[in-house]
Amino acid sequence: MRVLPKRLFQIVLVSLLVAGGTAQAQNQPLRTAVDANFPPHAFTRLDGKLDGFQIDLGTELGRRLGREVQVDGTNFAGLIPALNAGRYDFILAPVTATTERAENLFLTEGYLFTAYQFGIRRGSAPITGVGDLRGKIIAVNKGSAYDGWTRENAERYGFTPLVLDTFTDATLAVVQNRAYAQLGGNTTIRYAAQRNRQFTADLVLRDTRAHWSLVARRGDTAMREMLENALECMKLDGTLAKLSEKWFGTAPEADDAERVAFPGYGVPGLPGYDPAPHTPRCN
Repeated sequence: MRVLPKRLFQIVLVSLLVAGGTAQAQNQPLRTAVDANFPPHAFTRLDGKLDGFQIDLGTELGRRLGREVQVDGTNFAGLIPALNAGRYDFILAPVTATTERAENLFLTEGYLFTAYQFGIRRGSAPITGVGDLRGKIIAVNKGSAYDGWTRENAERYGFTPLVLDTFTDATLAVVQNRAYAQLGGNTTIRYAAQRNRQFTADLVLRDTRAHWSLVARRGDTAMREMLENALECMKLDGTLAKLSEKWFGTAPEADDAERVAFPGYGVPGLPGYDPAPHTPRCN
């Protein structure tokens, strides 16, 4: 039997240990988290388990990556600090892609567009543009971005804001004819319409559209590319569109983020974007 020289033996041993460590790391669960009080994206069921669009998305990501995805339910404010501290490998909660976030984190391309949308009572005349708001009462939940929009634009467009404590209160104000429309996020408005037959989703303010991204630590190129590859494959085979329709009630349009595999890695036009072309590696 041939005996390896001592130095060569050490090199082979180290190589085996490194390879073993890499394989073990690749088999470790991916740790992530969601805001557990944001239906239909994530919420806690009566049995204590998490449910929602993000949970289904995490399950599908794990299936495609061949790794378990462990999801914590927590508050949104603590997610990014926990990611940067190494507690999580990526953030599964919907995160709006902004310049500030892109300067400090690695964002994937959007898997959904977040946008401002109006909801109206079923049977009411549709809103064709913001000019139709004149003389109307528009309900919003207090402290939200939509509350801010109505305060900034009420005088300009001639409507009256009705500011209420919760999103649900604003929906009920429309159903009960105390307000003509509710302004909220597109996914939550569509979800409310799915659950309340007297309420229907209406005009989307398309100029407010922004990417909702998965988030990795700044510099973690491998994690971002792995997540984005899985997302693009889910877009190309229609899985994301099906999840969207399941949770939000309507099929995405052809130019919605659920159906568009954007070029490069990250969000085009934002810091950290890598324009290098690539072809998704789908099973």
